[in-house]
Amino acid sequence: MKIAIVGAGHMGRYHAQKFARLPGVQVIAVVDADLARAQAVSTHALSDYRAIFGQADAAVIAVPTDRHHAIARDCLQHGLHLLMEKPIATTLAEADELIALAAERRLVLQCGHVERYNRTFRALHAGMDRPVFIEAERLAAFKQRGVEVDVVLDLMIHDLDLACALARSEPTDVSACGFRVLTRDIDIANARLEFANGCVANLSASRVSQAPVRKLRVFQADMYASADLQAARLRYVRQAGGNIAQTDETYEGGDALADQAAAFAAAVQGTEPVRIDGREGRRALELGLTVGRLVRERLQRFQ
Repeated sequence: MKIAIVGAGHMGRYHAQKFARLPGVQVIAVVDADLARAQAVSTHALSDYRAIFGQADAAVIAVPTDRHHAIARDCLQHGLHLLMEKPIATTLAEADELIALAAERRLVLQCGHVERYNRTFRALHAGMDRPVFIEAERLAAFKQRGVEVDVVLDLMIHDLDLACALARSEPTDVSACGFRVLTRDIDIANARLEFANGCVANLSASRVSQAPVRKLRVFQADMYASADLQAARLRYVRQAGGNIAQTDETYEGGDALADQAAAFAAAVQGTEPVRIDGREGRRALELGLTVGRLVRERLQRFQ
């Protein structure tokens, strides 16, 4: 499988490394409008992504979000399977067009919600089958990278996707609040999701915090679990016969981005189904846009 990495920024560099190590996969080019940046990643550097047409079988789209749609549409029209960095697009109409085009051309359109491949999360998902309440906290220090979108589409979108996966149900109601701190857009946000099966999720995200945090807590009858996705630790607390039992598990050594790359290659080669397709990417985008809209409406009321 011949693949090109479109975008040689922070994530593009990592994608190039992971795909280069996969058996049966050849990274034929790394593309960036800044040719020097592409050259710093690969000896096969290009400044125009259109040069990969007719050469590559697939591409990773790792450019800024506001360029996702135009480049992805062009790549799909030229027959390339795509792994899209999150969020899939900036609008639902853009996402719908990409999903329809991929289906029409029978191409893989996989969304890069990489936390689904986190081994700690995968163990949590397997161990909790009837969640009633989910809490997620995702904090990060401020960086200029990613500020073309708000904190919801930059960070919270991970947990919007994970909450849907854990709840195993579709969201029916959303409420949210948030604030601007260091940028002109939302830097801190809190969202509450209610699902059709009665599960509730409370999600918090900040890109103006001192220390990084990626934690999930999930509660169901007679048991709860606490997961630290960054430290790769998982704790279960159970009630059995009137006694409380605690078990701890660790999942160090995992590489979620490498696992995601392998899953994409398998989907393109037809040996596995697409794990996180365009529809799931669209669902996370729709929730993210809804949270952002609700936060902005609230901010306008209190300005």
